[in-house]
Amino acid sequence: MNLSDRVVTEPVLIPLPTGRAPFPRIDLFDKALAAPGGYGPRLRACRDAASIFRREFAATGHPTSVRTHDLISLPYPTRYGLFRAAASPVPFVTISNRMLIIRWTDSDGAATTLLFEPSDHELDSYTPYFADMNRYAPGPLRGLFAHEHTDVLTACRRAGVDPAQVDYLAFDHLHTQDVRRWLGTTRPQPDISPEHPVAPAFPNATLLAQRDELEAMADLHPFQRPWYQPQTFVDLPPERILPLDGSVLLGPGVALIATPGHAMGNQTLVLNTDTGIWAISETPLPPNASRPNTPASPASRGPHDHGDTRSYSTPTPSRPPANSTTHSSSKRPSSMCLRKIHASCNSSPPAN
Repeated sequence: MNLSDRVVTEPVLIPLPTGRAPFPRIDLFDKALAAPGGYGPRLRACRDAASIFRREFAATGHPTSVRTHDLISLPYPTRYGLFRAAASPVPFVTISNRMLIIRWTDSDGAATTLLFEPSDHELDSYTPYFADMNRYAPGPLRGLFAHEHTDVLTACRRAGVDPAQVDYLAFDHLHTQDVRRWLGTTRPQPDISPEHPVAPAFPNATLLAQRDELEAMADLHPFQRPWYQPQTFVDLPPERILPLDGSVLLGPGVALIATPGHAMGNQTLVLNTDTGIWAISETPLPPNASRPNTPASPASRGPHDHGDTRSYSTPTPSRPPANSTTHSSSKRPSSMCLRKIHASCNSSPPAN
């Protein structure tokens, strides 16, 4: 994708249902993220709201199981991954995409399954930024930088999950995502199914995404265009997309918290497990992500800080890295504070 392609951006029509999500809203953070007086008061309000939420969330129960599956490890620009955190002559770091399979029982006894970060890494590779990068990397060299561990459907089979049993799909944000194979399409797709509409691999699944990001993706700013594939959402069945208006409680010990900053609709999966409360999201990470009881930064450190953001990423030794493009850096400290206070300081990941 050349510079002129990135500057010229035409709106697309992404189908959105008119209904509202049926999950209980978590409104603690609404006032905090919009507190008057600027970003300083909002940061303090977020600290207070996150502490209250953490106590209340711990009382909601636990999911039945949480399983993690590495999908792919691939190169990621150092200037984004370690933004202002560390200097390195190496142009790329390795970022690993890991899918979570979360299962819980609702109050009515119904079993529910969520796939978090079920990236289709083949179709995601056509994201303009990575497609442009691949054009300059000879085929044999790509295998030296990218390593495919497994794919989404194979991971489900290994976990004993029938694709028809999956109720929800969700991502921390929609950079690179192409979910046509997962949700199906209403019309043939020239690149993957030229004769017939795409049949859904997960016939009963609904995509959970923040309404703000879905609406923004329909008419992207040129600086955002290289990271999205909005045209792949045009022919998705409207009933298979469920917009969220902020933070929601999905089930016992399972929540999606709106944490804007990395992307307008960034959201964090929060899990209450037998090893503590975990917060999972790609956006900025405190550099002490694996070091409990060590303050990360003035933004994420509170007056009674005792924990760290639980994450599967490797920490870096200085300031919080930005983890990709800076869409709204002023919101990042507040969102990072929310994740940090939500999470416990256990050193062991949840058992598979």
